[in-house]
Amino acid sequence: MSGVARVPGQAGRPQRFAGGRARRPAGAPARSWGRNDAGAEAIPVTTREDLDRVDGLVLPGGESTTIGRLLARFELLEVVRQRVAHGLATFGTCAGAILLAREATLDDGTPAEQPLLGALDVRARRNAFGRQVASFEASLDVAGLDGQPLAGGPLEAAFIRAPWFEAPGAGVESLATVATEAGDRIVVVRQGHILASAFHPELGGDPRLHAAFVELARRG
Repeated sequence: MSGVARVPGQAGRPQRFAGGRARRPAGAPARSWGRNDAGAEAIPVTTREDLDRVDGLVLPGGESTTIGRLLARFELLEVVRQRVAHGLATFGTCAGAILLAREATLDDGTPAEQPLLGALDVRARRNAFGRQVASFEASLDVAGLDGQPLAGGPLEAAFIRAPWFEAPGAGVESLATVATEAGDRIVVVRQGHILASAFHPELGGDPRLHAAFVELARRG
């Protein structure tokens, strides 16, 4: 877990956002959600004290079991769980989205034994689209915070060993789906102050989903 961003807040008050870095494939764009893209600049967050100073948290991609175990090892798992439960704006991408879920399964539907925050009322199916060799890109129509499609047309999404979201609770909004042979699968959701994406928005050089999160955090 790393990254804090500062953007102008209401009445000129600086806002800070915790974010993260995902390892990107060779040749992939380095742009993520810097000040010129989404109005925020990511800097590291590694301690409770860092977390106390932020207005928004981004849980990045990677390996969800490892991230959860590291948070537990450094006594941050329960701290993060409580901050999210008490309304800290949070954005999970890929592994970070799995970590947010109430439950997680392997690709065959069997329960995944791993630490979870349990803040997002969905079941996350890990590696749902297949392993690394099945990674793909897709053009998605993504809804914004107002329920309308994001301005600017479809968003190019990079799915790398990505999950999808199942059994959403009543308070969960589906913002984007991907068509599969078995039907449409949910890949972007919002639950109040929580946003989650099955794909890596930082890899496509398109700041719109991060900008939506910055706006979500601004709204408090």
